[in-house]
Amino acid sequence: MSAFDLGPVMVAAGCGGTGRELAAYCGPDGLDGLDLVTRSITLDARAGGPGPRIEEVPGGLVNAVGLPNPGLEHFLATELPWLVRAGARVIVSIAGATMGEYADLARRLSRAPGVAGLEVNVGAPDEVGVGLFEVREPYHSASVIAAVRREFPVDRPVLAKLRPDVSRIVEGARSCHEAGATAVVVGNAVPAAFTDGRSGGLSGPAVAPVALRCVTEVHRALPELPVIGCGGVHDVRSANAYLDAGATSVQVGTALLHDPTTVARLRAHFATPRHVSTQEDR
Repeated sequence: MSAFDLGPVMVAAGCGGTGRELAAYCGPDGLDGLDLVTRSITLDARAGGPGPRIEEVPGGLVNAVGLPNPGLEHFLATELPWLVRAGARVIVSIAGATMGEYADLARRLSRAPGVAGLEVNVGAPDEVGVGLFEVREPYHSASVIAAVRREFPVDRPVLAKLRPDVSRIVEGARSCHEAGATAVVVGNAVPAAFTDGRSGGLSGPAVAPVALRCVTEVHRALPELPVIGCGGVHDVRSANAYLDAGATSVQVGTALLHDPTTVARLRAHFATPRHVSTQEDR
């Protein structure tokens, strides 16, 4: 599978849970054929951050979940086989504290049956706070992508998930593409704070105009690079905004916490043969 084979609608990292939570809301076909990005998997299990982890704000959510996950071995033994049996096309999100950890994750996942591709989390809003490899400059993220690409089959996509920083997004996307990324996901949550001052990341419709600007800039500068839009997608109109800006696919994240049927509805819409968007859609 290449990035061009990805469907128009994907589940964003971490927002579909283990898949079991989402399956009941995906219609009669369940997860079959759905491009689902897993929560970010690390080599060792992580309990996640202290509560409260999520705070609703006007236009979105501030979160500091801390990337809770069972670790690679448990994921390979339990969650991945279930997702494969359910028919999902599994894109595994990976995160690490060092380039060596990213490379190790890629190498071991390359041998796991059912892994359709990887999404490399190099745009967390507070990577230092959650113990991830610090990405301050585009060459940092490019180094991670290069390390992953060396360990993962060339016929399967490696997606670079970038923070929607308008001033650096084109440079970051270009660096990751040159390092071997098949496509870029724009974008991740943006740095924010809870009302009590704790660091977090803002996601949802509030970030959509920024992410949309980033998608537009990347597509204009790098038209050959597939771009996946992410940030505030919750209906046909918001999805079409990204597709019209040059994105090849969109990811649905925060909307699933409000309405877990969102992905099913969007998949049904875009699966309509010879669908032509109406003014209402836009």
